[in-house]
Amino acid sequence: MLRARIIPCLLVHKKGLVKTVNFKDPKYVGDPINAVKIFNEKEVDELMVLDIDATVENRGPNFEMIKNLAQECRMPFCYGGGVTTVEQAKRIIELGAEKVALSSSAIKNPQLLREIGKAVGIQSVVVVLDVKKKGLLSGGGYDVYIKNGKEKAGIKLKEFIQQLNEIGVGELVINSIDKDGTMSGYDLSLISTVRDLTDFPMTVLGGAGSLEDVKSIISNYKIIGVAAGSLFVFKGKYRAVLINYPNREEKFRLFK
Repeated sequence: MLRARIIPCLLVHKKGLVKTVNFKDPKYVGDPINAVKIFNEKEVDELMVLDIDATVENRGPNFEMIKNLAQECRMPFCYGGGVTTVEQAKRIIELGAEKVALSSSAIKNPQLLREIGKAVGIQSVVVVLDVKKKGLLSGGGYDVYIKNGKEKAGIKLKEFIQQLNEIGVGELVINSIDKDGTMSGYDLSLISTVRDLTDFPMTVLGGAGSLEDVKSIISNYKIIGVAAGSLFVFKGKYRAVLINYPNREEKFRLFK
């Protein structure tokens, strides 16, 4: 039976695990492998690892890191960052990741998604869209960004998702730049907007500050991926670094 998934999202910057706020000011929070070991013990549903340097630095994926992470993971593992070719995607899956995520390259060349889907299976192809609210003077709505939020993608969110509907992907991740690292709750309007545009499996990211935020998403949207970064690496109002994740009893309450 399908159910919602609760997914820690780890950001890798200069080979270390970091957390950002609005895609800025990365704060070092530890070693990615050590974090994975702790999440193994906590029996997480799934893990998402995004190399936030790769595309900005115009380089490909760090296959050695991916190999080490995949060997350590005892849960489904999605990797994203610097993927621009079918060969790279195939190697990531061969190294042990279950999913490969694309963002900038998917926007620049949507047909690449179809090609990767043929090579590794469409269920393993994930598109990550980093979005930010437009100003009121711009008429509202959302802009899509690439290169770790540094450039506008020059596409319309609705039209691009309609294009994805025609191409077909395994999953769509919607990441709110406005909410990133703020721990102020998810952007419900954004989630509803995207959910109305597609039936793809969907994961939401950006803004989780408590398990109640997670519960509200699951209650309203049922079968969905609920991802978070700060919530699972910080604890308390002073944001002390502490890897955490809901235990079985807490998860039962969230899914109830």
